Amino acid sequence: MEGLHNAPHSMGTTIIGVTYDGGVVLGADSRTSTGMYVANRESDKITQLTDNVYVCRSGSAADSQIVSDYVRYFLEQHTIQPGEPATAKVAANLVRLLSYQNKNMLQTGLIVGGWDKYEGGQIYSIPLGGTILKEPFTIGGSGSSYLYGFFDQAWKEGMSKEEAEKLVVKAVSLAIARDGASGGVVHTVIINADGVTRNFYPGDTLPLWHEELEAHSSLLDILSSGSSAESPVPMST
Repeated sequence: MEGLHNAPHSMGTTIIGVTYDGGVVLGADSRTSTGMYVANRESDKITQLTDNVYVCRSGSAADSQIVSDYVRYFLEQHTIQPGEPATAKVAANLVRLLSYQNKNMLQTGLIVGGWDKYEGGQIYSIPLGGTILKEPFTIGGSGSSYLYGFFDQAWKEGMSKEEAEKLVVKAVSLAIARDGASGGVVHTVIINADGVTRNFYPGDTLPLWHEELEAHSSLLDILSSGSSAESPVPMST
């Protein structure tokens, strides 16, 4: 058990970035794991880089945090010269530069999303190795393997802000239902010309999918609810 707790903290994760007509929506689950042990049920995987640019983090928690910290520091220095916030493209390319130059030491995949007055809402994917791809939507983390077909069918150009956020929340909840390394709650960040809006969706408000059990705080909740109706049925062996 001691070795289990000493394993590297990993955000086996579901992270998503989606563009819509006027901005971007970023979304992520909140589970941080250490091997098979859930180290943190409510970690925030969407990190602010500037007032108008955020990054979704997956992979090694330590690696993604240090990259985010360095990028935020360099962007603060960069802002002094032009006297205005860095663009989303500049922030994404700085993430790409650090990821590529340290690719042999880093185990993290990142999604950068932001809005600026030059190009509007933008999403950039920076997977392991430091490649950079500008895309209308992108998904990452261990839960993403369950979502490619869903996004092929569900994503469309010109979505409204509400449609885009609903799509992100639905996609993260689908991944949580199938991926053991994703779980907890859903965080979203909406970035547009009006600024940034952060939303929080508790696990017990997310839709349930095929054969998924309702969330309970403890076994006592299940037993107490069963006593008023019928006794719980023991698991078959």
